[in-house]
Order: sequence, then C-alpha cells, then structure tokens
Amino acid sequence: MANKTALITGATGGLGTELVKLHAREGGDLILVARNPQKLRDLQHRVQTKYGVKALTIAIDFTREDAAQLIFDRVKQANLSVDYLINNAGFGGQGTFLKRTLDQDINMARVNMLMPTKLMKLFLPAMVKRGHGRILNVSSAAAMIPGPLQAEYYATKAYLTSLSNALWYELKDSGVRVTTLMPGAMATNFAQAGGLTHTKMFANGVNPAKVAQEGYQAMLAGKMNIFAGLPGWQRPFVNMMPLMPKKMVMSFVANQQSDRK
Repeated sequence: MANKTALITGATGGLGTELVKLHAREGGDLILVARNPQKLRDLQHRVQTKYGVKALTIAIDFTREDAAQLIFDRVKQANLSVDYLINNAGFGGQGTFLKRTLDQDINMARVNMLMPTKLMKLFLPAMVKRGHGRILNVSSAAAMIPGPLQAEYYATKAYLTSLSNALWYELKDSGVRVTTLMPGAMATNFAQAGGLTHTKMFANGVNPAKVAQEGYQAMLAGKMNIFAGLPGWQRPFVNMMPLMPKKMVMSFVANQQSDRK
C-alpha cells in the first residue's frame, strides 16, 4: 500500500473519512476531495500528523458541471498519479418525484452519476497505460430495485452499478479493476442530509467503519461487487429481491422509507 495514492471524493463524510483512515493507516498518500474547505484542512492535518502520509486537498462543489475536470487539472498540476480512485461522494433525498424540485434531482444526477463517470473517463487512461489501478465506486444495495420515495436515488445507484460492472469486464485483462461497494443503511450524515432520519430504514444504521473495511479490501482484491453493512435478515432478502414480485418489493421499500409513526 505504501506509495500508492488514493483520490477519495466525499472524504470528509462518514464512510469517506473511514476510507481515508484505512488508506493512510497502510502508508498511502491521499488526495482528499470534498466541498467544505475547513473540514478538508482538519482532515488533512489529522492524517498527516497521525500517519505521516502526504495529503492534497481539493475543495469543490460536486454539482458544478466542470467539477471533475477541475479535480483532474489540480491533480495534474500537483504532478500526482492516482493509483486508487474512490468515488464515494453521493447523496439521497426523501420525497415523491412530483414533490421534489427539478434542481434537486438534476444535482443528484450530477453528483451520483456524472461525477464518477467523468472522473473515470479522466483517470482511467493513465491507469490502463501503467497496467495497474483500482477504482471503488460506492453504490448502494438500493441499486438492486426501484425505490419509491427515493426514486431518483435508487435509479442513480442502478446506473452506477451497471456501468461499474460492465467496466469490470471490459478492463479484466488490463490490470485495472472496478469494484462496486453496495452498503445498506449506515449511521452517517447521509440520513440527516436526505431527510431520512425518522424512517424505518435508518432506525438501526450500521457503523461505516465496517463497511469501509470490507469495501477497501474488496477493491484491493479486484472483486466486482461487495455487499457490506447489511443486517443478517437483509442479506438473503437482497439476493432474493430480483426474483420477488416487483410490486411487493416496492411496497416494502416505500414502507421502510416512510417516516415512522
């Protein structure tokens, strides 16, 4: 792991910060990307002080259309090579499709789909040329099914998972691997930011540290998909969902994402 540089988006959030700590603990340098400059500086100071690694920070609003290009240009200016690209940034949002605003959904599409797509377009060629690289795309167990009351979020994760799996196959002889991490509900700021704090689904969110560990190790091993952070009863349910009647599954999902009474 030493001397491997990881670019991690959403680095200052729960899962992102855990992934940062994992990589730094192994002696790897970091490119920390997030929106809040002060949180980035604080995280940079912590990892450099505690682990003795180098950490470049890039503060940017992921909803900007040119965000990915600006990140790529900043990395190029710093003369850095990205060995591990971890597309962790993303957000959800409760509400029916008709009640949510167009701006909310356009921004979600930009962050959850276009950002990882653009970053892979920009950083993959150099990985393939070197014959080695790892990409970890943080999707969700939600990618497996339609999600009433979070319709677009589920759709964005389905897109990311499908794209990532196809790239895993296309790149299988290149030395580069694309791994998709599909966690369940986690105890992070995701629920609060998406207005999901009082839903059944997030009543018992799991510790993101465990999810990060499983995802990071799966990335290093070059696995295609990894489900992580699912309570015991959810694991078989996720595997069975594609075979179950879709209307019944959507009814269950809608119930889980409604506010608890």
